[in-house]
Amino acid sequence: MTAFVRYQSAVPNRRGRFPGIFALANGLRDTGRLTDTDRCWLAAANERAEGLYVDPSTVEPGCFDDIRHPGARSWFRTGAADLLTMSAEYLDLLDRYGVGWVELRTDRPGRTTYEDDVQIVAVPLAYPADWPFAPAVSTGVAAPRC
Repeated sequence: MTAFVRYQSAVPNRRGRFPGIFALANGLRDTGRLTDTDRCWLAAANERAEGLYVDPSTVEPGCFDDIRHPGARSWFRTGAADLLTMSAEYLDLLDRYGVGWVELRTDRPGRTTYEDDVQIVAVPLAYPADWPFAPAVSTGVAAPRC
């Protein structure tokens, strides 16, 4: 089993980023697309989430800093069952409104800028620093055919 999971937009936003599910749900609210029932549910769900889980930026203010930590994003620990159950409700909301999302899983999401018992914030791995293979060296000899 992988250690971390992230739910994010299936397509990048205008800045080339892939917002997470909470940002997507709040985006539905902010653009006036939610029904009154869903808007009330989201307000209650957000309040519950804020009461149960730490907002990483309130504990480590620079953890999402674009200069020091470009592309930093939140990941949930796969063992955080209650947080993942709560996330499923947000995913259901996104599905009802046709907002595409994807699930990413990994044991190594990148360089950690914040972590607690249920989540981490990490800067994604990047080329060439994190690329696992050495550059190919041309010998002038063609590789054998398989």
